[in-house]
Amino acid sequence: MGYAIAEAFAEQGALVTLVSGPVSLKVIHPNIQVISVTTALEMYNVCQQYFPGTTIAIMAAAVADFTPEKQIGTKVKRGKEDWILSLKPTRDIAASLGMIKSDKQVLVGFALETDNELENAISKLKRKNLDLIVLNSLKDKGAGFQTDTNKVTLVDRNNNIDTFELKSKADVAQDIMQKILELKLQLKI
Repeated sequence: MGYAIAEAFAEQGALVTLVSGPVSLKVIHPNIQVISVTTALEMYNVCQQYFPGTTIAIMAAAVADFTPEKQIGTKVKRGKEDWILSLKPTRDIAASLGMIKSDKQVLVGFALETDNELENAISKLKRKNLDLIVLNSLKDKGAGFQTDTNKVTLVDRNNNIDTFELKSKADVAQDIMQKILELKLQLKI
């Protein structure tokens, strides 16, 4: 969704900085600058660097919530029967940006939920000081990852809820962009 949203805004004349993990997608619009990262920490650092100069930040990446506590730079050979992998939480990019967000910025997050979807998305919206959250569901066939279609529900800071049917990611990006632009007008940015 991040690439589709970036394209939608670029088509409207916005200058877009797209922070992206490893993907097979390519950007062709000249208004989009891609910054490639490979780890959650790299994404966190880049977002911290660029956020203060943005008007709209859309956190569409599916960043891992946990990362290995210890990293080994070489191949681990067989020989030991049981391995225990210790994980630590990654830094919460959206929450950290929500803490420093000014009243001249719109911050949008995504939620992929499996249980109590709407309730969890609304909780995330409030906890992370977001202006809008895009709820994805794993329960909807043809929505989410590894497909060109998606089905989303948008919840804004005023508890307005808009649910959309399954459609192309390009069309979903247009819906998200329109909602963000409405919020931007409401906030007088």
